[in-house]
Amino acid sequence: MLTVTFTLFAVIDIVGSIPLLLSLKKKMDGIKELKATLISGGLMILFLYLGEPFLHILGVETHSFAVAGSIVIFILGLEMVLGIEFFKSEKGVSSSVVVPIAFPLIAGSGTLTTIISLKANYEESMLLIAILINLVIVFVVLKSLNLIERILGPGGMVAIRKFFGVILLAIAVKIFSSNVPGLIK
Repeated sequence: MLTVTFTLFAVIDIVGSIPLLLSLKKKMDGIKELKATLISGGLMILFLYLGEPFLHILGVETHSFAVAGSIVIFILGLEMVLGIEFFKSEKGVSSSVVVPIAFPLIAGSGTLTTIISLKANYEESMLLIAILINLVIVFVVLKSLNLIERILGPGGMVAIRKFFGVILLAIAVKIFSSNVPGLIK
C-alpha cells in the first residue's frame, strides 16, 4: 500500500507544483480547490477502470498520450522559468480549473499512465485507496497555497518558481524520452 501511495505521490508531485499553482492562482483570480481535486480524482479513478480501453477506442497508444502530456508539462515549465505566458486564462471560465490544473498538472499523463502501469501489478482496490490518499494531500496543499506563499515571501517564490520550472522541464523531458521509443515501430 505504501509503495503504491508513494509512487503516485512522487508522480503527481503536488509539492513541486506549488510555485506553478501559485502563479496560476494569481492569473485565474483563485483556484477552486475542491473542484480541482474532485476533477483530477475523477480522471484518475476513471483512468483506473477505463483508461486503457478508452485510449484504444480512440486509437491512441499509452506512449502517445504520455508524449502529448509531456509537451504540455514542458510548456508549463517554460512559463515558470522564462516568465512567458502561454496558458491564457479567460476570466470567469470554469474550464481553467480543468486545464491546466486538474489535467495535466495533477492528473497528468504521467499520473494516468502510472495508474495503468500499477494496475498490472496491484489490485484495483489498493490503487483506489492510494488515489484517495493522494487526493487528500492534493486538497490540503491547494487549500494551503496562501499560507505557503506568506511563509516564502516574494523573493522566495521567484527562486522556487524558477527552480521548480527547471525540475518540471526535466520531468517533461524524462516522460518524453522514455515514451518516444515506444512510438517508433
